[in-house]
Amino acid sequence: MGKRISNFFRSDLGLLSILAAVCFALHVATNGQYGFHRDELQTLDDARHLDWGFVAYPPITPLIGRLELALFGASLIGFRVFSALAVSLIMVVTGSIAKELGGSRHTQILAAVSAAIVPISLDQGAVFQYVSFDYLWGVTITYFLVRLLKSEDPRWWVAIGAFLGIGMETRYTMGFLALGIAATVLLTPARRFLRSGWLWAGVGISILIFLPNIIWQAQHQFISLEFLSHIHARDLRQGRYDGFYKNQLWICVNLATLPITLLGVWFYFARETGKRFRFLGWLFVITFAMFAFAGARSYYTAPLYPMLLASGSVLLGELLGGVRSVWSRLAYASQWLLILAGGITFALMLTPVAPMGSGVWNVTSKMHDQFREEIGWPELAQSVANVYRSLPEEEQKNTGILTGNYGEAGGLNLYGPALGLPHAMSLTNSFWYRGYDPRLPTIVILTGFDLEEGQKLFGSCEVAAKNSKPFNVENEESRDHPDILLCRNLKTTWPEYWEHHKRFG
Repeated sequence: MGKRISNFFRSDLGLLSILAAVCFALHVATNGQYGFHRDELQTLDDARHLDWGFVAYPPITPLIGRLELALFGASLIGFRVFSALAVSLIMVVTGSIAKELGGSRHTQILAAVSAAIVPISLDQGAVFQYVSFDYLWGVTITYFLVRLLKSEDPRWWVAIGAFLGIGMETRYTMGFLALGIAATVLLTPARRFLRSGWLWAGVGISILIFLPNIIWQAQHQFISLEFLSHIHARDLRQGRYDGFYKNQLWICVNLATLPITLLGVWFYFARETGKRFRFLGWLFVITFAMFAFAGARSYYTAPLYPMLLASGSVLLGELLGGVRSVWSRLAYASQWLLILAGGITFALMLTPVAPMGSGVWNVTSKMHDQFREEIGWPELAQSVANVYRSLPEEEQKNTGILTGNYGEAGGLNLYGPALGLPHAMSLTNSFWYRGYDPRLPTIVILTGFDLEEGQKLFGSCEVAAKNSKPFNVENEESRDHPDILLCRNLKTTWPEYWEHHKRFG
């Protein structure tokens, strides 16, 4: 037994697993630094209400969240364990793709580490979102495609179909990869697989896995299509699709690995050794073009890049093997120095390692809002609790809480029970489906509403407290929703109000 374990860790897969374990340990060690992100709070609440679908996403991510709750409770580090594991496993899969493309052990290590320092990978190892799992499923599918093209064994279509189905149950953007595979099959010599029953078996399996969510959508008037349409229009209006091409370099590719990425494209289209795998080159081009044409956010393309990092690492190994040894070592060392510098730089920017108020924190908080949106949720719950406790006990029995967004609802439902707060209502996404407080409260504490809006909805409304600004961090809550309101006597009935005030966010 001991010899088998020893042999495993000496193998290519064993070495890749060790590298992934180091990456996983680094994420776990740093993931408790700040607090829950507003998106995590939504998923955490959804995880307590499992279903075959949710407004904002399919069911697999809340299901994983439910497993984490069962294993670790409402632990910040525990709730991010599987995200950290997902991005770490991407290292193993990317290195394995390099091996199947003919790469040496050194090449596999290069590919795996390159995948680990991609900004989107560093980011998604530090937060629990569906992006990390979609990323893993997409990279795994490309690995199966490599095995298919190398072996010509059509049975790989079963695994491809299964993971496409799992991907669609995780994030609907997996449909772009599915369409990309279909188009590439039709437009390349891979049309030969259309005669195989295994391809059609894979199609059937993917549909079967995705079917429960389709049924849920039909039962809920395809609410997610309405949600996606609203979000797309909002993002377009706010300019969130601007910089799609530029941001490929800053989000989906670490600038340190850009040479490897470009070599990866060259491998598939111009090298004799890559000819057998040219399908993957066309898959990248076609799927990327579909994302660009549809007006996608830049990070949606992230699962397409590891197959370029793998092939680029292989080609780099081939090229360096053909020059004099001293130049080979110099070029190889230069690439690794770039990777080291790029990895450290982006890790500081995208993982929660910097103390709040430090120089690095001040830089990162200006670059993006992820860490800022993790601050202040316990304080919000405490402020709401102070308002609630200020009421006479008889009034508390008929007091509800209504929030303006899913972060507030998720945060109050996480921290509120320990403070004696009733369950918070929200009109946003799947919180709306879970409905209003059955007590039909006549007194309501509002967060996420401004005073003018509160006065339109209720007979009387006043500012009862201010949302605090812990550590002097400015985020959406402290900037846009500073008032906590105490309101009485909703001007309409709760059923009527709920029916006409559904929100998406």
